[in-house]
Amino acid sequence: MTSNKTRVYFALSGYHFNPDDITRQLGIEPTSVDSSGARSPLDKPVISSWELSTETIVDNIDVYKMTEIIIKKIEPAKEKILQVIKSHNLSPRIGVVMVLSIDKNESITDFGFGARTIRFLADIGAFINVDYQFSERI
Repeated sequence: MTSNKTRVYFALSGYHFNPDDITRQLGIEPTSVDSSGARSPLDKPVISSWELSTETIVDNIDVYKMTEIIIKKIEPAKEKILQVIKSHNLSPRIGVVMVLSIDKNESITDFGFGARTIRFLADIGAFINVDYQFSERI
């Protein structure tokens, strides 16, 4: 059987922007980008994204701690984040991607967010996205 796996990310997404511009403005190197929207025509909008992610953790998963790692990296750039959200009309989010084991002997992952994370997300108008799936179809 497989173990639980989780990663946490912070993303900025929207239409018709180049993620490289966001990297320059924030001074934070993302773990991934999608610049599809930067090249799409105005009549067929496509979303671009800028993402900063933790590694995928297996076993001993602590979503509180994983989220704090991301927040500590982006918190110093809070004012810059607010500026790019406004200037590029971006949607900020924190996301949790979980692959849950169906093994009954596997521990259940504790899930939640600390006050610091919630406060930061509220300050920048971000939303939370939780994506979960089971390791196998039942």
